Amino acid sequence: MSEKTLLKGNIAIAQAALKCGCSCYFGYPITPQTEIGEYLSLKMQESGLGYVCAESEIGAINMALGASSTGAKVMASSSSCAVSLMQEALSYACSDELPIVLVNVMRAGPGQGYIYPSQGDYNQSVTGGGNGDYRIIVLSPSNVQECIDLTYRAFYLARKYRNPVIILLDGLLGQMSEAVEFDDNKYDEINCSNWTLEGAKNRPSRKIHSLEPSSNKLNNHIKKMFEKYSIIKEKEADWEEYLTDDANIIVTAFSTMSRQAKALCNYYRRKGLKMGLFRPKTLWPFPQKRLAELSKKADLIIDIEMNMGQMLKDVELSVLGNSKIEFIGKPVGDFMKIDELVSRTDEILRRTDVSLSHS
Repeated sequence: MSEKTLLKGNIAIAQAALKCGCSCYFGYPITPQTEIGEYLSLKMQESGLGYVCAESEIGAINMALGASSTGAKVMASSSSCAVSLMQEALSYACSDELPIVLVNVMRAGPGQGYIYPSQGDYNQSVTGGGNGDYRIIVLSPSNVQECIDLTYRAFYLARKYRNPVIILLDGLLGQMSEAVEFDDNKYDEINCSNWTLEGAKNRPSRKIHSLEPSSNKLNNHIKKMFEKYSIIKEKEADWEEYLTDDANIIVTAFSTMSRQAKALCNYYRRKGLKMGLFRPKTLWPFPQKRLAELSKKADLIIDIEMNMGQMLKDVELSVLGNSKIEFIGKPVGDFMKIDELVSRTDEILRRTDVSLSHS
């Protein structure tokens, strides 16, 4: 176990990527994630690794596609409106089955937005903005230590399933500093030699290309992709629970909003109300089965997000009428503080008639 170091989220991700063996990075400066590329611009060039500050976000993600096809461990990073420009290439990467890690440190939107706290890219990451049928694995840290741990996991899952993985965090976490430690990367190394493009002197030639004129071949390819996605849904869904064992009120939240949600649970526990938190660590695959189980013994689900309810649809699909669902949201601006959450929760409890006497 290493000594703890004070690091901000962006730098923690950059350092973890290097410890994972990231050999190529492609990016373009945009707040609030610029420190990732800034840090790697020095460290990767010192080590003779591939670093490119591209001419645009479109250029960066397409360079990532090319490098990944050779078997390199590849990472790119960007933010919100700039990730929107990468959507076509992400669709290509899914169809080409290329393991790319993309870090999205969210800023406010729609449009260009600004750098205040927001969680407005849930839909963009989980549903995707590219064409065709595909899925991207989405991991969501809630603290700086998890920025490290989930970066390790992102590189592993990307290569294990030959699929892009997005690490999705809000700008608050990217800029937040906390004490962290770097354990050895405990994930197994994945052998990619059976598909990479590194020359065909001693084997038949290969190609990685998503264009397929034959509808039968394309249907079969997409079918195999979704067989892989079914395995990911079954094996890789991950979550955190806090005080859920006896809870009749479940709060759902992701990333840093879950930290406020824990404080909310503590507040109402002191008041005698049995409230607990369910936080998905994987936004896709969403841990639907476990939330469904919890909802069967809950009277109320309160979903809290720094947006207008983007994760809410996945919560609703998981609960399927087992309990009432209420929403507390705020799209941009000052991060919702505990006083605001208590005020809005009190109003929900009055309206839904879930009282202290029920505990």
